[in-house]
Amino acid sequence: MLKAKLIVITALAGLVGTAIADRRNEARAISSERALYVGTYTGATSRGIYAFRFDDSSGGLTPLGLAAQTPSPSFLTSSANGRLVFAVNELQSFRGAASGSVTSFAVDPVTAKLTEISVQPSRGAGPCHLALDRTGRYLAVANYAGGNFALFPVAADGRLQPATSVVAGDASRPGRSTPATRLGHMVEFEMHNRFLLAADKGLDELLVYRFDASTGALTPNRPPSAELPPGSGPRHFAFHPSKNWLFAINELASTITTLSWDETSGTLTPSGSVSTRPADVATGTTAEIAVHPNGRFVYGSNRGHDSIAVFSVGEGGALTLVQYQSTRGKTPRHFALDPMGRWLIAANQESGTLAVFSIDQNTGRLSPVGPLTMVGSPVNILFM
Repeated sequence: MLKAKLIVITALAGLVGTAIADRRNEARAISSERALYVGTYTGATSRGIYAFRFDDSSGGLTPLGLAAQTPSPSFLTSSANGRLVFAVNELQSFRGAASGSVTSFAVDPVTAKLTEISVQPSRGAGPCHLALDRTGRYLAVANYAGGNFALFPVAADGRLQPATSVVAGDASRPGRSTPATRLGHMVEFEMHNRFLLAADKGLDELLVYRFDASTGALTPNRPPSAELPPGSGPRHFAFHPSKNWLFAINELASTITTLSWDETSGTLTPSGSVSTRPADVATGTTAEIAVHPNGRFVYGSNRGHDSIAVFSVGEGGALTLVQYQSTRGKTPRHFALDPMGRWLIAANQESGTLAVFSIDQNTGRLSPVGPLTMVGSPVNILFM
């Protein structure tokens, strides 16, 4: 009798152990997946923002369909808690004015669907980039055709308020032979939340504004900008995670410039540039730049050559070429690294595809993973 009871107890213990193991495996499977959103240019093949499920363990992408119907959401960002998503709507006209718009959405954590909360005019045509300040209370927007940068308060529920500040670079500063055309292309708050940096492709400048988080005011720093060589066309930039360096990718010159950042004075000082494309490739433009979370590698995308250029980071932020990796499609307008730095996903705008690559943590090199994923006219990728 005792032997029979022991057998039953052992069997039950085995079943319980198996159930716990299954639950743990299920939890691991769930925790290895995260939502991913893709902003697009709307038209015949796209209607807005599309959601995907990304598997951190395999690099697999599973389409979840249209998350929000909204016009040309060409750049996205999210709140720190993942409950809100913000999008620029890259329009030339909005509500009868020469302006685009900016939209806030609430995130459904189960379905990944997005529900529109509010829309504001972006205060300039062709908005193409946006960024939240470190408190999540202000949203900055770069207006490309408008040639300016606007700042919007964000209410606790994600509702956008009218802009508190609209600023632009000096198109007629001393030293220019003719006035330049302002082309606002990117905004980002530095880590201490005291400055907003902005890239103006037309002025060949990285602009620096002092940011007052209590009033939402932006005022030009002194000096107000870092000047890059004429014809550079600075498009996007990325801070190093632990050093006072900034890397700017120049769309027209197809170069990456390393700059030192003085976090006290808000001063940027260029120290050198490298080409993003092979010497025998004479044409093309660049698009996106990212620094690996470990700070050892920098990635930049080439349109025309349709590749990701991989660089190692050396003394003083100097860059050394590691690899050119084909993006397996045409016109990589954007790419994103996952938060852990294990994966890179490229958005091939003209091909309508997403391409996944694994990242070698020791060398920074990229390797293609899995099949291409189709999505109409992808122009931005947001990991949640």
